Amino acid sequence: MRVIDAHVHLYPPEAGREPTTWAAARGEPHWAQLCTRRRRNGCVADQPVQGFPSVDELLRDMDAAGVTQSVLLGWYWENHATCVEQNRFFARCVHEHPDRLAAFVSVHPAAGAAALAEITWAREYGFCGVGELSPHSQHVALNDPVWCDLLTRAGQLGLPVNLHVTDPKSRKFPGRVETPLGDFVRLAREFPQTKFILAHWGGGLAFDSEDRVLRNVFYDTAASPLMYDPDVWARAIGAVGPERVLFGSDYPLILYPKSESVPGFTRILAEIKAAELEHKQALAILGGNAANLFGW
Repeated sequence: MRVIDAHVHLYPPEAGREPTTWAAARGEPHWAQLCTRRRRNGCVADQPVQGFPSVDELLRDMDAAGVTQSVLLGWYWENHATCVEQNRFFARCVHEHPDRLAAFVSVHPAAGAAALAEITWAREYGFCGVGELSPHSQHVALNDPVWCDLLTRAGQLGLPVNLHVTDPKSRKFPGRVETPLGDFVRLAREFPQTKFILAHWGGGLAFDSEDRVLRNVFYDTAASPLMYDPDVWARAIGAVGPERVLFGSDYPLILYPKSESVPGFTRILAEIKAAELEHKQALAILGGNAANLFGW
C-alpha cells in the first residue's frame, strides 16, 4: 500500500539544535512558544511536545512505519525571511530525496509582491502546495488584497493551500490562536478555483458542520490522537466521505504522550488499521487521495 503522509514538519538543522535561540534571532516568538513547549503529564516528566529530527531521522522513521512519501509543510511564519529560509531548506531536501519527499511553500502576505513571487518560484521548483498557513496567526485579514492574490495565484498554479484550523471546543494551551470555522467556509466559497486542505480535521469542521462538504475542501488528520478518540475516523468518513480525507500525522509532534516520548508514524497508522475501514477507504485516505490531489 502506498502511504503518503500529507502533513509533516521539518526544520533546518540550526533550528533543531537551538530552537529558542534560532526563533529569537528571526523574530518568530509564536513558533517558539508552540514548538518548544513541554508537557507535564506525559510518560516522561517535563516532556517536549515534539522532536526536531534531521532529514535522515525522518527517513528512518518513515522506513520503520512503511511510509512511502512525506509532504513537508512549512509554517505560518511571522516574517518573510523565515519563509524563504524554510523554502530553500525544503528545496534541498526534495532535491536530495525526490522519491521520498515533497514540499509545500511558506509565505507571508506582508511581503507583498515577494510573497507572490515565492509561490511562482516554488511551483517552478516542483513544490506541490502552499502552507501550512494561518491568517489568524499571521495577523492577516481575510480580505487583505495580497492574501486574496495569494489564494488566487495558488488556484491558478494548481497548488492546494493547507490552512491551520483549531477546534473551538479543544482545550486551551499556550500560544493557541482562535480560528473561527466560518472563516474557512467563507474562503472556500470566495475562491472556488483554489483547493483547500483544512488541517486537524478542519478543527472539527469535517464532522460538526452543515458546511463541511464543499467541493474544493479536503481535510487532513494531523495531530488527530491528541484531540479526538479513535472513532473519529468512522465519524468523519460518514460525514464527508473517504475521498475528502488525507492522512497526515503532524510529525514530529509526539502524538501519544502518555505512552511515547519520541515522534513516529507507527502508532497512528496502527490506529487507522484498528478502525477497520473498508479496503478502498483505507487506500484512498492513506495515499490515493493525496496522489490525486497533487497530480502524482
